[in-house]
Amino acid sequence: MRKWLSREGGGSAQLTLPAALGGGASGFGAVCTMPTSFTVVPVEAQGGERDGQQREEEDEGDERDRGTGDGTARESSPFINRAELDRGNMYEGKNMALFEEEMDSNPMVSSLLNKLANYTNLTQGVVEHEADEDSKRKEVKGPQMGTFIGVYLPCLQNILGVILFLRLTWIVGTAGVLQSFIIVFMCCACTMLTAISMSAIATNGVVPAGGSYYMISRSLGPEFGGAVGLCFYLGTTFAGAMYILGTIEILLTYISPSAAIFKVEDVGEETEAMLNNMRVYGTCIIILMAIVVFVGVKYVNKLALVFLACVILSIIAIYAGAIKTAFDPPDFPICLLGNRTLSKRSFDVCAKFTENNNETKTTPLWRLFCDSSLLNATCDDYFSLNNVTEIQGIPGIMSGVLTDNLWSAYSEKGSIVEKKDQPSIAGSEESKMGGLPYVFTDIMTYFTMLVGIYFPSVTGIMAGSNRSGDLKDAQKSIPTGTILAISTTSFIYLSCIVLFGACIEGVILRDKFGEAVNGNLVVGTLAWPSPWVIVIGSFFSTCGAGLQSLTGAPRLLQAIARDGIVPFIQVFGHGKANGEPTWALLLTAGICEIGILIASLDSVAPILSMFFLMCYMFVNLACAVQTLLRTPNWRPRFKYYHWTLSFLGMSLCLALMFICSWYYALIAMLIAGCIYKYIEYRGAEKEWGDGIRGLSLNAARYALLRVEDGPPHTKNWRPQLLVLLNLDNEQLVKHPRLLSFTSQLKAGKGLTIVGSVLQGIYLDKCTETQKAEENVKALMGVEKTKGFCQIVVSPNFRDGISYLIQSAGLGGMKHNTVLMAWPQSWKQTENRFSWKNFVDTVRETTAAQQALLVAKNIDLFPTNQERFTEGNIDVWWIVHDGGMLMLLPFLLRQHKVWRKCKMRIFTVAQMDDNSIQMKKDLQMFLYHLRLNAQVEVVEMFENDISAFTYEKTLMMEQRSQMLKQMQLSKNEREREAQLIHDRNTASHSTPAVEASVAAAMPEKVQMTWTKEKFVAEKHKNKDSNVSGFKDIFNMKP
Repeated sequence: MRKWLSREGGGSAQLTLPAALGGGASGFGAVCTMPTSFTVVPVEAQGGERDGQQREEEDEGDERDRGTGDGTARESSPFINRAELDRGNMYEGKNMALFEEEMDSNPMVSSLLNKLANYTNLTQGVVEHEADEDSKRKEVKGPQMGTFIGVYLPCLQNILGVILFLRLTWIVGTAGVLQSFIIVFMCCACTMLTAISMSAIATNGVVPAGGSYYMISRSLGPEFGGAVGLCFYLGTTFAGAMYILGTIEILLTYISPSAAIFKVEDVGEETEAMLNNMRVYGTCIIILMAIVVFVGVKYVNKLALVFLACVILSIIAIYAGAIKTAFDPPDFPICLLGNRTLSKRSFDVCAKFTENNNETKTTPLWRLFCDSSLLNATCDDYFSLNNVTEIQGIPGIMSGVLTDNLWSAYSEKGSIVEKKDQPSIAGSEESKMGGLPYVFTDIMTYFTMLVGIYFPSVTGIMAGSNRSGDLKDAQKSIPTGTILAISTTSFIYLSCIVLFGACIEGVILRDKFGEAVNGNLVVGTLAWPSPWVIVIGSFFSTCGAGLQSLTGAPRLLQAIARDGIVPFIQVFGHGKANGEPTWALLLTAGICEIGILIASLDSVAPILSMFFLMCYMFVNLACAVQTLLRTPNWRPRFKYYHWTLSFLGMSLCLALMFICSWYYALIAMLIAGCIYKYIEYRGAEKEWGDGIRGLSLNAARYALLRVEDGPPHTKNWRPQLLVLLNLDNEQLVKHPRLLSFTSQLKAGKGLTIVGSVLQGIYLDKCTETQKAEENVKALMGVEKTKGFCQIVVSPNFRDGISYLIQSAGLGGMKHNTVLMAWPQSWKQTENRFSWKNFVDTVRETTAAQQALLVAKNIDLFPTNQERFTEGNIDVWWIVHDGGMLMLLPFLLRQHKVWRKCKMRIFTVAQMDDNSIQMKKDLQMFLYHLRLNAQVEVVEMFENDISAFTYEKTLMMEQRSQMLKQMQLSKNEREREAQLIHDRNTASHSTPAVEASVAAAMPEKVQMTWTKEKFVAEKHKNKDSNVSGFKDIFNMKP
C-alpha cells in the first residue's frame, strides 16, 4: 500500500492520497579500517646496488634502532638464514611490505610476547605510594607475598572482629545453640559460595588490584560495576563506623566506665547516656583516625601485625579457657532473686542479710529493694516472696549446661533476664521494676534481627583479592587463601557457639554487657589466663579494623571516581601529590560520622550487612552469567565452580538481605538502582567486554528466533519504518525534519531503520561511509529518534535503495513500511534519474508487499519542540487499506507536537451512493477501532473520482492478468501500452484546457454537492470524457 503525507503549513497536517511530499534517503554503515595506500614492488633491483660500506654499517648497527613500528627491537633468530636477512635489509624502507601500515599497528609476535611478560597489574585509578620521603624513585621489586601472608592472614584478620567478642555470646544465649548454629551456617555458606565465584572471576586472566569492584565492573559492565562498587564502598565505610562503636563500647563498658561524659542521673536513662557517650567519643576517634590516615598509610600498615596478633591471641585464650573449664572452672558467681538475674554493679554480697556475732544485718541488696535498712521495712513484693541464690556463671564444659542452652529465649525490650527451670513466686503486678538491680534486655530480639547483627562478622573475604597486586601468584593464592580462611573462621565460629553453650550459664549469655559478672566482658569470663586478655585484644583489634576501613574505603572511592563512570563523584578522584585520596577520605569520614551518630552497634550492623550482601550477590551473578554465556574469554584456572553454586549463592544473599531487614534491603536496592539508572542515563562510555552485553546479545538472538516463527498478529502490527534519507556532498542530511517526523510517529516504539545510499565503490567510500554514519547518528540523537543506522554503498542509487528495501533488518525485526521524501527536482528534464528512482522505489516497495509513506513539503513539518494548540489532521480515505490511514494520525497524536490536534476523516461518495449511510457506516467503523474523529462524506462526480475508485483498480489488475494470459511478446505489449497511452492523451486534451482556465479563476471549494451542481456536472462534457476515462483504466500498470 502507498500513502502520501503532506504538510501545507499552519496548524494542520493532511494525509492525502493524491497529494504528496518531498524526500530523501539515508542509513546505517559499517566501520572499516582499510589502509590508505599500499605498494607492491618487485623483488628485483630496488634503486640500484648499495655500496658495501653502507651494508656493513647496517649489519653492525644496533638492532634496536630498526623497529617494527611499535618501538621494539626486531629479533634475530638462529633459524633465519642470515643471507636472507641481509637481503631484506637492502630493501628496508623501500615499501617492500604489502599493507605496510599494518606493521605499525600489528607488531611482531616476539614483541607482543615481550610486552605481555612485562605487564603490570597495578590497579587502575590507584597510585602506588612510595615510602621514600625524599621522593626518589626506588627500583620496584616484584611482588613476593605468598598465600599465607598475602591472603590467608588478611582475610582471617578482617573476618574475625568485633561481633565475635561483643555479640556472639549474646546471640548464642538468645537464639540458642541450634538456631545460632543455623545463623552461622547460613552466613558462612553464603560467603563460601561467594568465595568460589570470586575465585573463578579472579583466576580468569590477570587479576587487577582493586577487589570486588573491578571484578564486578569488568564482568557485569560499568552500570552494575558503578552501582555495586558504591554499595561496597558504603558497606566498607559503615563497617568502619561499626568498628569504632565497638571500640568505644569496650572502652566505656569494660576498660574505663568512669570515663563517660554523660552520667546516669535518673532511672531508665542508662541507654540514652550510653548513646550520647558513643556519639561524643566516636566523633573524636574518627577525627583522630582520619588524621592518622591522612598523615600516612604506612603507619597503619606497620600496626597491622600488632592488630593481627591481638586477634589470634584472643582466639587462643578463648579455646584455652574452654579447655580449662573441664577440670577447673573459673569462679564467677552470679546472683539470682527467684529466677531473675541481678546486676552486681550496685552490691557485693548476694544475700538479703548477714549474721555476724549473732547479729542480723541487712545488706546493700536489701536496701535496694526495701525502703529502709530495718528488718521490718517495707520491701518489694517479689523480693519478699523469693529467695536470693548464687550460682556459678561458668559451670564448665562437663556440667551439662549445654542442654539448657539448646533452645531460644527471645524477649521483648525491657524484660528481665530470667533463668529457666528456677523456682520463682510471682509478685504483685503493680510492683515497679524501674530502679531495681535487675538485668534487663535493651532491645527486642527475634531470629531475623540476630541474622542482621551477626552477618558483618563473616564479611572481609575480599581482603585477599584487594591485595592481588602484591601477590606472587594471585591466580593461585586468592582461591586457596580465601577458601582456607573462610573454612578456618567458620570452624572457629561454629566451635565457639558449642563451647559458649556448653561452658557458660544461659543468663550470662543473654546478659549483653556482663552486668551480672561485675561488668566483665562475657567472653572474657571464659578466657584464660585473664579476662583482660580478651578485653585488651578486642580493643586493639576493633581499633585496627576501623583504621583499615578508613584506609581502604577512600581508595575504593578514588578508583571508582577515576574510572569516570559516575560523573558526580569524579572530584573524589583527586588527592595529594603522592596520590593520597584526600577528598575521598573527607567524604568517608563524613559518612562514618552518620554511623557514629546512630550510636548503636546493633542498629549499624544490619545497614552494612545490606551493602555487603548486595556486593556478594552481584559477584555470584557475574560468575553465573559468564558461565552460562560460555563466552570465549571465560577460562578460569580455578575449576571447582559451577553456575548452580553461583546461582545458589546469589539466591542465598538475596534471601539474607530480606531476612535481616526487608526495609533496609529495599533501601539498598533502591540506592543501587538509582546509581545504575544514572550511569545508564549519562551514557557509560566504558566498554569492558562485560557479561551483561553478552547476555543482551543472547536475549536478542533468542527473541529474534522467536519472532521469526510466524507473521505478527494484527493486534501487534505497527509501522516498522525504513526511513530513506538523502545526503549532500558533505555527507549531511538534506531533510532533518524527516527524522523529526519519524520520532513523532514512532515515539520510541517499534523498529526504526534510518538508511541512506552513497554512490560509488565501498573500498573508495569507506571514509565517507563512516562520516555519513556519524552524522546520521548524531542527528538521530538530536531528534531523539531511537533506531538503527545503515549506510549502503552502491554503484547507483536505484540499486542501493533496492538493497536497503530487501535486506534492512534482521530476522523477524524487519521493516514493513518505507518512509521517504517527495523528490524535489523530478520536473527537471535534465535530472531524469530523480523521478525514475522514485518510481522504481514505489514499484519495489509494492513488490516487497510493504507500505509506502511519501512526505511532501517535509521541510515545513514541525520540529519536536513545536506544539500545536489547535488544528486538524485530515485523512482522505478513498481506498480501504486495512486501517493504516486511520492508524497514522492516532500514532501522531500520541506525541506532544500533535496531541491537541483533531482528526478528520474524509471519504468520497459517488452520485448513486447513499452519503448518509456511508457516514454512519464510517462512524461505526471508527467506533469499533476506538478512534475519535470527525467524519465528512464528499460527494463528487464520477469523472473526477473514477481514476481512484477501488473497482477501477481491480480492472487494472484484471487488465494486467489478461495481458499475461495473452502471452504477447515484449514488443507487442509495449505497442499495446503505447496505443492506450495515445488514446488517453487525446481524451484529456479538452479537459486540460478547461482546467487551465478554471485555475485562472479560482472558486471556493464546495465540499458537499448540491442538486443544481449535480445536474450541471452530469451533462458537462459527458460524451467527450466518458470513453477517455474508460480507456485509461485499461492501460497496463
